[in-house]
Amino acid sequence: MAALQRRGLQTRILSSEEEEKLKRDQALVSDFKQQKLEKEAQKNWDLFYKRNSTNFFKDRHWTTREFEELRSCREQNPLYDTERCKVFQCDLTKDDLLEHVPPESVDAVTLIFVLSAVHPDKMHLVLQNVYKVLKPGRSVLFRDYGLYDHAMLRFKAGSKLAENFYVRQDGTRSYFFTGEFLARLFLDAGYEEEVNEYVFRETVNKKEGLCVPRVFLQSKFRKSQKTPVPVTLDLGHES
Repeated sequence: MAALQRRGLQTRILSSEEEEKLKRDQALVSDFKQQKLEKEAQKNWDLFYKRNSTNFFKDRHWTTREFEELRSCREQNPLYDTERCKVFQCDLTKDDLLEHVPPESVDAVTLIFVLSAVHPDKMHLVLQNVYKVLKPGRSVLFRDYGLYDHAMLRFKAGSKLAENFYVRQDGTRSYFFTGEFLARLFLDAGYEEEVNEYVFRETVNKKEGLCVPRVFLQSKFRKSQKTPVPVTLDLGHES
C-alpha cells in the first residue's frame, strides 16, 4: 500500500464513467426527509461518535506538519498551559462562542472536517461566530472534503440532498467543497484569503490493482488587522 500526494488549484478531472454516474444521480431527497435530517443532525452525529469512539479517530500528526501555527500548541511545548484550556460543547451555527471565549482572544482556529457536516445554508453562521473570537491578523486553518473525492463518488442513488451535499446511511451528512465556494464563504464573512488549494492523494494497492483517489481542500483564511479610524480635528476658521 502506497500513498501519493500532490497539490493544485483545479478540481480533479473525472473519468467518463464517473461523469456518467454523477449525471445519473440527480434525484434529490424529499423536502420532508431533508427537514427531518436537519432536526436530527445532532442526534445522528452523537450516535456516530458513540459507535466509533475507539475504532475511527486517529492522532492527526499531519496537522503540525501542514499548519505551522499549531506547533506551539503541542502538549510537550513549555508554552502549553492546561489552566488556559477550556473544553466545551456547542453548536457553532447558533450558540454564541463569546459565552465561552473572550472576544478576539484566539490565536488560531482549526476547522478540520467540521464545516462539511453543516448544512450549506448555515456555514456562514459558523464563520461569523468564529470571527468574533479570533485575534486580528490570525487565521482559520481549514481542511475538509474536496469536490470529486472518492467518498462523494461512492454515494448511491437517492443520497443527494443538494449540489455537492449528500447523506450517509446513518443519517450524517457531508458537503464536498470547491475552492471557489469556500473562498466566497470566507470573504463574505470578512476574512482574507492566504492559501486555498486542493490536496490530491492516491492510495495505491498494486497487489489488488486498486487506486483510491482522495481529494481534500486545505486552506488558510486570515482575519484582517484592524485599521485605525482616521480622526479629523476641526479647529474652525477665522471669520
